Amino acid sequence: MEAFASFFQSSGRNNWSYDSLKNFRQISPVVQNHLKQVYLSLCCALVAAATGAYLHLLWNIGGFLTTVACLGCTIWLLSTPPYDEQKRVGLLLASSLFQGASIGPLIDLAIEVDPSILVSAFVGTGLAFACFSAAAMLAKRREYLYLGGLLSSGFSILLWLHFASSIFGGSTAIFKFELYFGLLVFMGYMVVDTQEIIERAHLGDLDYVKHAITLFTDFVNVFVRILIIMMKNSAEKSEKRKKKRSD
Repeated sequence: MEAFASFFQSSGRNNWSYDSLKNFRQISPVVQNHLKQVYLSLCCALVAAATGAYLHLLWNIGGFLTTVACLGCTIWLLSTPPYDEQKRVGLLLASSLFQGASIGPLIDLAIEVDPSILVSAFVGTGLAFACFSAAAMLAKRREYLYLGGLLSSGFSILLWLHFASSIFGGSTAIFKFELYFGLLVFMGYMVVDTQEIIERAHLGDLDYVKHAITLFTDFVNVFVRILIIMMKNSAEKSEKRKKKRSD
């Protein structure tokens, strides 16, 4: 948040560009090149996920098996040595493909409700991802890493709410709280994970495939929650219109 505050303050003095460049100079050329590889890999993973979702729309392949396959590819990727680069990139794309197929049923439902929701959710997620990533890059080193413990606690609460509601049943209010709270948690993870990637790269960890799958997971979690929220809002609006017409 301090990065955004400094943006508005410095823009009034017409020196925002200089301050931004000064902050980016904290990132060495090696780390900058690493971030380019990470975000390029992330873009490829998103294309693979879109392909997986499209394959589900064609052949209805998304479900439990694709979820297991996605988890298996991810574990295989993380257990593969970093020097086996081609194999790890292939596993990243395979995991992303299965992940896209797994959320295919949700995307199919969104298209039935309103096709424009899908585009709006993706654009909204992309904008949020870009803004929070920029905030992490412009911030001081390690400034947001301390949020990790708080976000881990929030994630634990989410897991407990999901577990409890699946066993004991949950009300609509609990579902909404879990949905919006989860959105805030994973948006926070966008910032923390981006800054952690930068910090690890400064320390010599240049495993761009592992870092790309971390950001890909954050992106998908935020996208799914934004999509569900927009679908619920659209469904509520359509119900109100039907009631007005019936009255």
